[in-house]
Amino acid sequence: MLRKPLLSSLLAAGLLAAAGAPAETLRWARASDPTSLDPHAFNVGTNFALLHQMYETLLTRDARGRLVPALATSWNMTSDPTVWEFKLRPGVKFHDGATLGARDVVFSLNRARGPTAQVKSLLSSMVEARAVDDLTVQVKTSGPNLIFPNNLTNLFIMNEAWAKAKGATATQDAATSIENFATRNANGTGPYRLVSREQDAKTVMKLHPQYWGKGQAPLQVTELIYVPIKSPATRIAALLSGEVDFTQDVPAHDVARLKQDPRLRINEGPENRSIFLGLNVGARELKYSTLKGRNPLADARVREAIHLAIDRDAIRRSVMRGLSIPSGIIAPPFVHGYTKAMAAYPQVDVPRAKKLMADAGYADGFDLTLYSTNDRYVNDEAISTAVAGFLGRIGIKTTVVARPIAQHSVAINNADADFYLFGWGVPTYDSAYIFDFLVYTRGKDGRGPTNATGFSNARVDADIASLAAEADKAKRDAAIQRIWDVVQKERFYIPLHDQMVHFASIRRLNIPVHPENEVHFKDVKFETK
Repeated sequence: MLRKPLLSSLLAAGLLAAAGAPAETLRWARASDPTSLDPHAFNVGTNFALLHQMYETLLTRDARGRLVPALATSWNMTSDPTVWEFKLRPGVKFHDGATLGARDVVFSLNRARGPTAQVKSLLSSMVEARAVDDLTVQVKTSGPNLIFPNNLTNLFIMNEAWAKAKGATATQDAATSIENFATRNANGTGPYRLVSREQDAKTVMKLHPQYWGKGQAPLQVTELIYVPIKSPATRIAALLSGEVDFTQDVPAHDVARLKQDPRLRINEGPENRSIFLGLNVGARELKYSTLKGRNPLADARVREAIHLAIDRDAIRRSVMRGLSIPSGIIAPPFVHGYTKAMAAYPQVDVPRAKKLMADAGYADGFDLTLYSTNDRYVNDEAISTAVAGFLGRIGIKTTVVARPIAQHSVAINNADADFYLFGWGVPTYDSAYIFDFLVYTRGKDGRGPTNATGFSNARVDADIASLAAEADKAKRDAAIQRIWDVVQKERFYIPLHDQMVHFASIRRLNIPVHPENEVHFKDVKFETK
């Protein structure tokens, strides 16, 4: 077994987490490696899951989805409703020994809204961040932003002096292959400091000796080794053989078998993530089709036909082995603005779908390329293959091209796909996050970076922008509903299901499923044998 106790060396270092608790190495496997360690360059959940071990945010969410303190001990809207104030935790040390101060927070927020930062939409309402004193930061927004703190759970805080000294004041550009020092190096305040990183092979982290949370968190995991294993079969084999202790991205078809193994523990729960199809409705001609001079996806009748042709229940039954929640909206129930009525999805109606195709002038069908991930979502490539089969019944000849999330996410951010499978989590637990990234006109006002559909509606944009400045909750909720009405009617996204998450580990670990599909390893405990 590759997991090796570090008890003797850690006793010498004085790093035992709790009296009598063993200090141990934990090997953690996932299907893919983060695209970068730059904390603001990519808006990708796989990146965030690893970064949360080394960097920290002002606020975070616990395993029940509640907003809790991290680097900020308190946050309040001031007497000026356009200003939020954050009180920082004193005595926090970065991995290089520097002390966290308000200037680091101001620097990080400004960096995170830079031109090449994919997370900048989270700060679209921010006008200015200022350091009031060493442990107080105030953020002024363009209007009374009621949910501004919700936007901060994946905005990591960097050390200003380190970033400037290393030439990493600006984020890595996700659209190019050009790196900066922060791409492969880290200096956060998190419980684990980076020891080594081999892209697509292994990332090693060890307990930060000066971590502020000593005595508050168990810190039983003293060495954390992240191992990306793309092949599902190989990843599960590594768990069964003892080469890894914990894995996410468990294939649905393996869950029942793994539950029967007394050496293992399988925890499950709904993820705050929806899986859906994106359609290029804005182009005059499809880029990845032999059909020239026209874009059938721009026709609402074709989009409705696709919606009616997909058998979500069959996907749940045959592809997901019952481990998905079919839905008609690209928002899971965790999200403010979600309603059961909008989540209703239609029964499959192939005859009606064929008629809509014929009415739109495509009785003989056309061909499409469906781009999909093969290492990001549960059974992602298999879902796409099933979708291709359903669309074949109405004359849409669909070729599935599966690729790693590292390539797929770049293509989506560059709007380089006509038809694609995608998944979206909502760390703010509010519909505005979906609208800012997926619905707002791409590139306008710093919003819409992940809207690869070409959808653009000035009235919808105005409603989305208002969500960050509307102090009246009833008016804000009414705007959210208006936006959803348009999104549901236009169908430039075709919802499939909400994802279920499974964590598989050795029996001694009991790691509850987090709605964000992430683990804070500082809180993980080993049960005594």
